[in-house]
Amino acid sequence: MSQMSPTLERLIDQIAKLPGLGKKSALRIALHILKQSEPDARALAEAIMQVKLRLHLCPRCGNLTESELCVICADPKRDSQMLCIVESPQDILRLEKATGYRGVYHVLGGVLSPLDGVGPEALRMAELWTRTTHETFREVILAISPTADGDATSLYLLRELKEKQIPATRLARGVPIGAELEHVDEVTLARALAERTRMDN
Repeated sequence: MSQMSPTLERLIDQIAKLPGLGKKSALRIALHILKQSEPDARALAEAIMQVKLRLHLCPRCGNLTESELCVICADPKRDSQMLCIVESPQDILRLEKATGYRGVYHVLGGVLSPLDGVGPEALRMAELWTRTTHETFREVILAISPTADGDATSLYLLRELKEKQIPATRLARGVPIGAELEHVDEVTLARALAERTRMDN
């Protein structure tokens, strides 16, 4: 029988569902919340609810936004003919912070993974091909994590882009094989983007 309050246990269980957090970390966070003042705890709960209620995916690129279009798609100073394809909105944040990239993005929402049943239809591929039909890109950068599934996704995209006669490059291999972009330091990421290479079959 648990010696813990059911209310506290529910909070710990919910926190432990967050990525990278186990029960011990969840307990530490829950106890910290308990020590907070009631206004601070309410502010945290309200911030979580507002994120869920107000944020949505940009219909053009798939980035997170509160407006109709995200700040990048809505910025007329961005180079709209340079497209960088990433897995998640988190990758956009990393690239924006670490590099001088001034083009636009397209978020796939993951990578192809046949073993997990993730095919092109489960990702934002249809939206990507619609963009390549209606917009002109002089270069598409594949900023996909160099994992087995990431490489398979890059090769799939390369074939499709080559068929559409759109030049494609990928991040230079300064990014370690098997690494996810969120774990790559900013200097390595900036160098990888600067030293990207053209992809050919």
